[in-house]
Amino acid sequence: MKLKTIILTSVLTVFFVACVSKKKYTAQQTRINRLKDSVDMVIFKLDQCMADKQKQVSRITELEAEVVHLKATGNALLNQLSDLSVLSKAQAESIKQSLSNLSSKDAYIKDLQVAMARKDSINIALVMNLKGALKDVNDEDVNIKIEGSAVFISVSDKMLFNSGSYEVSKKAMGVLGKVAEVLKAQPEIKFMVEGHTDNKPMSTNTIKDNWDLSVLRATSVVRVLQNFYNIDPARMIAAGRGEFLPLAPNNSDENRSLNRRTRIMIIPELDQFFKLLEPKSNQ
Repeated sequence: MKLKTIILTSVLTVFFVACVSKKKYTAQQTRINRLKDSVDMVIFKLDQCMADKQKQVSRITELEAEVVHLKATGNALLNQLSDLSVLSKAQAESIKQSLSNLSSKDAYIKDLQVAMARKDSINIALVMNLKGALKDVNDEDVNIKIEGSAVFISVSDKMLFNSGSYEVSKKAMGVLGKVAEVLKAQPEIKFMVEGHTDNKPMSTNTIKDNWDLSVLRATSVVRVLQNFYNIDPARMIAAGRGEFLPLAPNNSDENRSLNRRTRIMIIPELDQFFKLLEPKSNQ
């Protein structure tokens, strides 16, 4: 890595120069400043990495290795430079503080790993509970899976609604009731209900287009969960995606049937997770 090469060059230079001219003294100070800048850059890179959840898992191992390497190299450099009186007291303290910050970031990474593992465990347990509750429902009508950091419950259009309608069918009421029981057991979890349609244009006296239909279907499901199964409305979001997020090309009746669906997306506890990303006074 470029960063490691810079630090190694600085250390070797200090080891082999016992007495330095003013010009070399200035050059060494420049290298020291570069070392500090490099350390600070690693800290900045860590902060950027924390802000992008999708990259965290793949970067954590690499960053931990950089932290260990920089701490060891930086401490060795301080010991050698103290003999040459190249560093001022303020400069030495500045680098020590940067190394201390790296130790804080190391602990910070471990906190994130614990939080991510906990969230994954909750999602897996939730999927198992949902599948247990819906074990007698045809898999073609209800599909449950984890995508990324969220749990998705996808219910087919033919299960929930009649063609062109947004009134929940009697058959679907029982399925939504089983889902509601699982969700009520986890009161801290929030979720979004998404309506999806195929691309066949439609318009009635009460429905303007597919956008409208998808939203109306989502709000119908939300109202059932609230009014019949006492789910707190503050936990729910109703959204319509229209025809614009298909599972398959709308080129056959079978594919269009797949695309007409309603998804319940169980949202991770992002508020708790991102509290770990907030700056702390000792970092």
